[in-house]
Amino acid sequence: MKVEDFDYNLPEELIAQTPLEKRDSSRLLVLDKNTGNIEHKIFTDIIDYLEKGDTLVLNDTRVLPARLIGVKEETGAVIEVLLLKNINNDNWECLVKPARRIKVGAIVSFGNGKLKAECIKVADEGIRYFRFIYEGIFLEILEKLGTMPLPPYIHKKLEDQSRYQTVYAKEIGSAAAPTAGLHFTKELLKRIEDKGVNIAYITLHVGLGTFRPVSVEKVEEHEMHSEFYQMHKDVAELLTKTKKNGHRIIAVGTTSTRTLEAIMNEYGEFKECSGWTKIFIYPGYKFKAIDCLITNFHLPKSTLVMLVSALAGRDNILNAYRIAVAKKYRFFSFGDAMFIK
Repeated sequence: MKVEDFDYNLPEELIAQTPLEKRDSSRLLVLDKNTGNIEHKIFTDIIDYLEKGDTLVLNDTRVLPARLIGVKEETGAVIEVLLLKNINNDNWECLVKPARRIKVGAIVSFGNGKLKAECIKVADEGIRYFRFIYEGIFLEILEKLGTMPLPPYIHKKLEDQSRYQTVYAKEIGSAAAPTAGLHFTKELLKRIEDKGVNIAYITLHVGLGTFRPVSVEKVEEHEMHSEFYQMHKDVAELLTKTKKNGHRIIAVGTTSTRTLEAIMNEYGEFKECSGWTKIFIYPGYKFKAIDCLITNFHLPKSTLVMLVSALAGRDNILNAYRIAVAKKYRFFSFGDAMFIK
């Protein structure tokens, strides 16, 4: 299977640069994965497609203000550091630009020395491991000095940092937002619950894979980076009950999907667990956990286009994307949504 098979033409002006004023006012393309039929709605209409007894699964990860701009102490060179993964205590895996300037022992200073990072290990693809040096509480310092790590295709400054968090974000640890969840408001979630739909939260901390394009020619040769996930006992029991009663599990976002499928692949059931997953879902994969998916429109040739193609069929997805382009839907993180039913 070729990566090129998941390409499509996207005019740059359709890449959403800012979020809409109202989260739930984005457009919603509804795709029937069995027939390929398409409907055009507004996101608040999602409630019409959810049924009593269904379970909506959301990823409650919270994005770290993980992008830091500092200077190399020895030379004064400007260095950008993106925190990706907490290894232990104050040691972090980071993505660095320009990485060639940072060798073991180099120290980067942020906020006039309020925070310092000493490089303790060098890895490939711009990855460096740092030991952070500071006084006080790390997350509080990060809130003051860091900014949201917006994807590289967003060029406008985000005026309100909270718009790159879901309204239910709780567990700190992501390098990027689970963007399908950005469309939900607390009011819409309440209406969904009032309809008799269950709402469950799992956690997957979005990591390096979000920032890495697929660089191989054959899909099967691509390797995902590992990401931490967690499911609590009450959620596992609810999901098991949902399946047993013949109702649907509806994942909000590809991160929720990957978490649920990873757990089913590992254990053959939903259970209280946590761990690391490198699950890569592409056409040919047999879904064991989810029935439907709420997602955004994804980058050409990305692992996320491959995932939605595995669920709905490549031809259905590429046709839906062609129609979305023709109808000028907004794409990517701050863009419009798709419901695969």
